[in-house]
Amino acid sequence: MAQVNVYKIDGSKSGTMDLPEGLFGVKVKSSLVHEAIIAQVENGRIRIANTKDRSEVRGGGRKPWKQKGTGRARHGSSRSPIWIGGGVTFGPTILRVFGKKINKKARKGALAMILSDKVASDLLVAIEDISAEDMKTKTVAQMRNSLPGAGKKALIVTTADEKAFVRAARNVKDTETISAGSLNVRDIAKYPYVLASKAAIEQIIKNYAR
Repeated sequence: MAQVNVYKIDGSKSGTMDLPEGLFGVKVKSSLVHEAIIAQVENGRIRIANTKDRSEVRGGGRKPWKQKGTGRARHGSSRSPIWIGGGVTFGPTILRVFGKKINKKARKGALAMILSDKVASDLLVAIEDISAEDMKTKTVAQMRNSLPGAGKKALIVTTADEKAFVRAARNVKDTETISAGSLNVRDIAKYPYVLASKAAIEQIIKNYAR
C-alpha cells in the first residue's frame, strides 16, 4: 500500500493517507506516458491554416498559350503551383487530421504511472481540508509557502465542493487548479508538484482506480 503525507492548510503535518497500489504504486513506463501526452496534445490541436491546391483556386480554365511555336515553356493552366497566384502544393489544410488514437486502458495506465511517479518522488501532497467558504487568495498564498513545493509550480486538484478555493487560487503565482474529474497526464507532467485535498484524492481513487 502506497502512502502520502497529509498536511493541514497551515503547513503542519497531520498524518498519512493510504493509497491503492493499482493507481499510486505501479511501475512507470516512460514510453507509454510519452505516448499518452503526445496523443493528448495532438487530439487537442486546432486546425486554422487552410490553403488551396490548384483544383480549388479560381480561374485557370483556359490554356495560357498554345502548346507549340511560341518559344516559351508549355503550360496548361495559370493556377499551376509554379505560377504566382496558383495553388499551393502540400500546404496546410483544415482537412488534415492530427489526432492520435490511444486506447482507454493505455490512457488510464499512463495516468496511474504519472501519479505513481509523483508519490515515489514525494511530489504528491495531500491537504486536510480546503472547503472553507471564506477562503481568500492570501490564505492560499500562505498555504503554498508553508507546504512542500513552495516557490515552485504546483497543480492543485480539487472537487466540485471546493469552488471558493479555486477562486482564491486564481491569482496565486505558479499555481493552477484542476478538477479531480478532469485529471490528465499532460497537466500532471507539466507541474513539478501536485497538491490535492483528501476529498479530491478519494474522488481520484473512485474514478480511476482499477
